[in-house]
Parts: sequence; C-alpha cells; structure tokens
Amino acid sequence: MRQQALIDTGAVLALLDSMDARHAACAAAMREMQLPLLTTAAVLTETFHFLRDEHQLAEAWRFYRSGTVMLLPGIEDDLPDLERLMLKYADRPMDFADATLVRLAEREGLTTILTVDRDFEVYRIGGRKALRVLPQR
Repeated sequence: MRQQALIDTGAVLALLDSMDARHAACAAAMREMQLPLLTTAAVLTETFHFLRDEHQLAEAWRFYRSGTVMLLPGIEDDLPDLERLMLKYADRPMDFADATLVRLAEREGLTTILTVDRDFEVYRIGGRKALRVLPQR
C-alpha cells in the first residue's frame, strides 16, 4: 500500500531537472508514494527561490499545478511549535521550510518524506519518532 508522504524543496528540484544526479532516485521513490505529496508554502517559496530561468519557472508551475503536490494550509497557529523546532535543531541549523515540514508531520501523523536533505534523518516527530527518508542512500 502506498503511503501519504511529504516532499521537500531538494526533491522537487531534483524531479524538475532530469540532469540532476538525484532525479532518477527521487522519481523511483515517488512512484511508491500515494499522491498527492504534501508540502507547505515555505517549500514552494524555497523552490522558486532556486530557479534560474523562465524554462525552470514554467516547469515548476506545471509540477505544482499537476496535482502531484498539495500545499497544506495554515501554519500561522503553529508558530510557537516552529520556533521550538528551529531552536531545538539550531546546531544543524534547521531552516524555516524544514521546520514547517517536521511540524506538518507531527500535526498530520505523517512519517515519510521525499527529500535529498539528510538533516531529516536527524529530525524527530514529537521528539522521538524518526522520519522515513526517501530516496534511501
């Protein structure tokens, strides 16, 4: 059975670029997951920050509008929890987009994330439970 999962910026960028060394691994892992993948507006913002040209911009918009990814609303009420997470993992350091994904995992009971960021191997849901990070190394 396919699992509902989160997706992080690096995985989105790898999926958009067939020349990316992690493209094939991310595409294979995504086929094992229930769509849509879930993410936050912070990840969307971060994705567009890294795009360099009109072609990449158009590809990203197609990807986000395709139904492959769904933005989950409402992190405003989670600001204290986001602060808690960023302070807890300040030694990494945890960026805001990563904090929104870990908080979303906590809030929605999600345990799997498609990411190329290995910091997610360290982050814990509710302080104890490890995330299942895909693609595996």
